[in-house]
Amino acid sequence: MKLSILDLSIVPPSGNRHEALKNTLELAQQADRMGYSRFWVAEHHAAGTGAGRTPEVMIPYIASQTQHIRVGSGAVLLNHYSPFKVAETFNSLEELFPGRIDMGIGRATTGPITDMALQRYRSVYRQNTDDSAEQLVELLHWMNQDFNHDNPFSEIVSHNNGTQPEFWLLGSSPWSSGAAAELGLRYAFAGFINPAMSYSIAQNYHQQFKPMVHDSGSKKPTLMLALNVFVGETETEAHKMTAPFQLFEHRLRTMGDTQSLLESEDEALKILGNRFVKPQPMLDPKQPPRILASTPENLKKWLNQIASEYKADEIMIQSITSNHKARLKSHQLLADVLIDKL
Repeated sequence: MKLSILDLSIVPPSGNRHEALKNTLELAQQADRMGYSRFWVAEHHAAGTGAGRTPEVMIPYIASQTQHIRVGSGAVLLNHYSPFKVAETFNSLEELFPGRIDMGIGRATTGPITDMALQRYRSVYRQNTDDSAEQLVELLHWMNQDFNHDNPFSEIVSHNNGTQPEFWLLGSSPWSSGAAAELGLRYAFAGFINPAMSYSIAQNYHQQFKPMVHDSGSKKPTLMLALNVFVGETETEAHKMTAPFQLFEHRLRTMGDTQSLLESEDEALKILGNRFVKPQPMLDPKQPPRILASTPENLKKWLNQIASEYKADEIMIQSITSNHKARLKSHQLLADVLIDKL
């Protein structure tokens, strides 16, 4: 099975954001050695929990200190930026690291004030206007240099060195799966965000897919499913890893708190008390639980079943925990049972 990693550069309980970024590099280097397919970094603004906010900075930092693994964005939030600038950035990255760059594109709000702060022209910022489809199509035109001749942008060249970064559309909604299918794009689905609708959304992508011949597209549906996964030598160890994430989600739901750091495992368990929920085993691969936490053999069985039901070409792992050593161990345990070694 192809396995990949999404990392948010979780800030440790000490609050040291430099350490968070170094931890991301260490995880990427381990993933490179273990045979993971790709390593993606996130764009999250104004969040205290994660230091990952600039994929275009982190990608070359990681790619320059790894050998084989593909490195990409999970995702660049296109709704905040010029498609031309995004194309120029990723064409440059592909020139620096040919054959190793993934261009993961998404859309998301970071809150009305932060959204406005990300805009260049605040006087024309319209909170309720969604031009995601137009921006996505424009970005594809830049990447493939195929604007209609009557479009003024056809006179501008976004140069590349003869190859393109691998283009992925990211999402968790029917809109994103429909757009990926209609435009013939590879689709990375965030199953950890919308688990109740995951299976139907994935099915729609496969059923509606239209093959594309342009370099940014795919001739067949290509689905990557992202899941929350925690692996331990024992179930108790794996379950304990989830405590900081569970506390973070509790604070987010009850207080809207996006600034508090993740607590240590022991402290999170203490604060949660009887609110700590023991992760459940997977019963139906079409509707996996939001958190998959268990032993390597159980995860091997569950992820293979999920990939089969979803017709997923690849599984991407997200492990949000404050325990960096446990995260490294979790990814190694999973690789040992799921990644074919040469």
